[in-house]
Amino acid sequence: MAIMPAVLPIFPKRSYLNSEHGIKSWLLTQDHKRIALLYVFATSFFFIIGGTMAALIRLNLLTPGGELVSADTYNKMFSIHGIIMVFFFLVPVAPAVLGNFLIPLMIGARDVAFPKLNLLSWYLFIIGGSLELYMMIFGGVDAGWTFTTPLSTHYLNSNVVSAAMGIFVAGFSSILTGVNFIVTIHRLRAPGMTWFRLPLFIWSYYAASIIFVLATPVIAISMVLIVLERVAGIGIFDPQVGGDPLLFQHLFWFYSHPAVYVMILPGMGIMSEVIACFSRKRVFGYTAVAFSSVGIAVFSFFVWAHHMFIMGISNYSALVFSLMSMLVAIPSAIKVFNWSFTMQKGSITFDTPMLYAFSFIGLFTIGGLTGVMLASLGMDIHLTETYFIVAHFHYVMVGGMVSGYMAGLHFWWPKITGRKYSEQLGRLAASILFIGFNLTFFPQFILGYLGMPRRYHSYPPEFQVLNVLSTAGASVLAIGYLLPAVYLLWSLKYGEVAGNNPWRAAGLEWTTQSPPLTENFLEVPIVTEEAYNYGKIDSPVVVPS
Repeated sequence: MAIMPAVLPIFPKRSYLNSEHGIKSWLLTQDHKRIALLYVFATSFFFIIGGTMAALIRLNLLTPGGELVSADTYNKMFSIHGIIMVFFFLVPVAPAVLGNFLIPLMIGARDVAFPKLNLLSWYLFIIGGSLELYMMIFGGVDAGWTFTTPLSTHYLNSNVVSAAMGIFVAGFSSILTGVNFIVTIHRLRAPGMTWFRLPLFIWSYYAASIIFVLATPVIAISMVLIVLERVAGIGIFDPQVGGDPLLFQHLFWFYSHPAVYVMILPGMGIMSEVIACFSRKRVFGYTAVAFSSVGIAVFSFFVWAHHMFIMGISNYSALVFSLMSMLVAIPSAIKVFNWSFTMQKGSITFDTPMLYAFSFIGLFTIGGLTGVMLASLGMDIHLTETYFIVAHFHYVMVGGMVSGYMAGLHFWWPKITGRKYSEQLGRLAASILFIGFNLTFFPQFILGYLGMPRRYHSYPPEFQVLNVLSTAGASVLAIGYLLPAVYLLWSLKYGEVAGNNPWRAAGLEWTTQSPPLTENFLEVPIVTEEAYNYGKIDSPVVVPS
């Protein structure tokens, strides 16, 4: 990938982990790597909250009558689950953690373009999350994670204000992160790092950053409008005073469908790095995969109304959005086909990151195919507001994105920490996650097709068997999430020293030490080769006789 002007010392004096000590140095740090770890702690905390709510939801659905909690408490649980998991884990985790840590390393930069802005992004995220914690502690919110009007503007409890403002503040964190990444990729690439020498990871994160910058302001202003209508009585969405309830739907989904690709595009970038490394091949159709990331970002802004087929939009609009929703599957399919051709005749090894990559491809493909089904008007009218929708977006957003994040976390863990984890436990966890996820959510496709509505705290007795199976699968899935937490934390102290490049991977990040230097590189790297030049990496070294 590159020729370094200077040879790195075997035991450099300062890494980003030990250059400064004390909590204050971390809370005031401008090092992109440390900020990435701050995001790890914050997003993991919110994942635990959202996961706990999910576990309680599944336990309540064990029996048709929903005896565990009352209907009102159940409404609050699934609202909190959705708000926390979408806005405080799924959207920020891959960009804020892996993007922050890796983008400067992968392009040969010493940091992001705006280090202080990067730290401010983390503090805004924490402030927004604190408002959500306030909402939970003082009674929760029961308007759903979609804040549908008039539920969020006129009825139910008053914690809608704190929940909406939490999302508003966290939205600025996303915007600043997106701006930072875009400027960093444009301005701080190492000499010789042309656009078509960039790792595909960078292309995916660049596309996701565009969505951050263009779509997030819409959800932020939507939350402000809800607060204004609720607090000041201004007629924005209420038709009795001149408002339009469909306006909120358009505003919310204009952000929320591109947000799906904010979640999945980083996972796609991770897939390209992992599959190329563990297949020992250059990614098949590099240019097509790169432009497909941009295509996904562009198409994502033209499909929002497929969430509104039953909400009174015109037939003509519905047909247009149905067609656009099907077309957005094309760039996604390009990636899956190209990853498959990359693996063809490759020297594949089934290490933990690669198993998570297989999980990503399988789960995302199921989610994508069911998405095409839902783009069909007839199918969507039948399946909207059923558990089929729940299964679909969990296959895409949780199955795909979390599998991608776990693949990336395991792939770059030796670089982040300088330590290896237990490969046997890693493979076991990846297998458990895949099995548990399918046991949890595939029955929900059947439940939805049979007509079980989502968001209900009770259901007819004939649906109990599939709900019990889904809850049992959730128990297996929980083990798949807990196991990596155990062995990754264990590896911090007891793991084998990783070395600079344990996977023999291509990329500038593997040319510096593990964990990286505070300054990332001793000298500016010079890029002289294309990305994923595994043929040269794996070629035998001929020693002159």
